[in-house]
Amino acid sequence: MARRKIVAGNWKMNMTPSEAVKLAEELKPLVQSDSVDVVYCVPAIDIIPVVEAVKGTNVAVGAENMYFEEKGAFTGEISAAMLKDAGVQYVILGHSERRDYFKEDDALLNKKVKKAFEAGLTPILCCGESLEQREMGVTMDWIRFQIKSDLVGVSADQVASMVIAYEPIWAIGTGKTATTEQAQEVCKGIRDCIAEIYDDATAASVRIQYGGSVNAGNAAELFAQSDIDGGLVGGASLKPDFGKIVNYQ
Repeated sequence: MARRKIVAGNWKMNMTPSEAVKLAEELKPLVQSDSVDVVYCVPAIDIIPVVEAVKGTNVAVGAENMYFEEKGAFTGEISAAMLKDAGVQYVILGHSERRDYFKEDDALLNKKVKKAFEAGLTPILCCGESLEQREMGVTMDWIRFQIKSDLVGVSADQVASMVIAYEPIWAIGTGKTATTEQAQEVCKGIRDCIAEIYDDATAASVRIQYGGSVNAGNAAELFAQSDIDGGLVGGASLKPDFGKIVNYQ
């Protein structure tokens, strides 16, 4: 059975609650699709109004981050249970901005992945290399380390149901995009890594997105690759063009 494509918008730190509702309403008729899963990953303060705004549509709501503890003295953090109760279905974990700016390491992300599953959320686990790492020729070594570390103790059934997003750090928000061949090569490498850790069936089931300056002009070619199952979209998810990315066929 072919894997169903999934296109997720990562709104990052953009959109006040009122702006978020306006954007969700504007995008409603543009992102309708029976063949692609559509997700808006929005700032925490926007979650509840956006969940309300997309009720009755094909759009699911995701969070951009979460903490691994259930409750307690963790000022400013948000738990998986809070997200689930608010109507969230997906959560981005390990985005390079979280890894870089906020120093999140793989041991922390492993705890987050496990807690997301425990709460009934679907992780969108990000991985990717810097320009320096690509030029050194260690791209797959680095990404395999991230994947193996982040999935310690995670079951095959859980991995089969999750999403992995390959985001070359050098292509995020820069306007640069990995070539189709580069993106396919790494996504296949990720799938091969999953097969090694688990089995071929798990590797065949897990959905792997490409992220990094995905736009209406390159989405169709990227998504046509055998190991690319959609995109994690940054800036273009805040524009009407997001509809063209979703309906790339």
